[in-house]
Amino acid sequence: MRVDLNADSGESFSSWAMGDDAAMMALVSSASVACGFHAGDPSVMRATAALAARHGVTVGAHVAYRDLANFGRVFVDVAPGDLVNAVIYQFGALDALARAAGTHLAYCKPHGALYNAIVHHEVHAEAVAVALAEVRPGLPVLCLPNSAIARAAEAHGLRPVFEAFADRAYTPTGTLVSRREPGSVLHDPAAIAGRVVQMVTQGTVEAIDGSLVSLAPESVCVHGDTPGAVAIARAVRSALDDAGVQVAAFA
Repeated sequence: MRVDLNADSGESFSSWAMGDDAAMMALVSSASVACGFHAGDPSVMRATAALAARHGVTVGAHVAYRDLANFGRVFVDVAPGDLVNAVIYQFGALDALARAAGTHLAYCKPHGALYNAIVHHEVHAEAVAVALAEVRPGLPVLCLPNSAIARAAEAHGLRPVFEAFADRAYTPTGTLVSRREPGSVLHDPAAIAGRVVQMVTQGTVEAIDGSLVSLAPESVCVHGDTPGAVAIARAVRSALDDAGVQVAAFA
């Protein structure tokens, strides 16, 4: 049994620091690196890619709406053609910096409001899939199952890779509880670690109402900006090791 463990990375910006990428890189197998639209800048992007390369961690593009002020967590009603170009722009910039740092982009994971929107927003899901298919045919895309982006990715020859979230609460329908709701973000490392083992070995997770939701994740995300992220990732990695689950990149 194996699973990928991914973290959102490179989310600092100029003199503003976010997360502990150096510590996280020793624990995860994939790093989704911010591309400058919600966080990150050219220097941060290159340094994060180089850090991932040194640790043998696979790098993906963490594309977002253009929304530095809100960390990419607010929906932007951008025209589909503009969103296509925005995704291509972000992917291309990070790809060039990653290659200069000795690695390359192996997947894409939309961020924040864009990630949540394209679960249901057919037009924006189509725009993201079109953009990625134009720049990298067959690219893996991290997403939720039964989502608009999963369907659009398949339609454009991309590979949808289903993801679960270690530190986020689930609704009974298998979507993420809004960050505006109480209890949406989990913080207890031991409880989160046990939850991840259940996701991977049993294919279920307890929703916020106590019901069980079926999952089949190829990758599990630990958010790098969650308070205590390193302790959470360390507990998850240790619990997976103890359960005999190999942690390895999907891409």
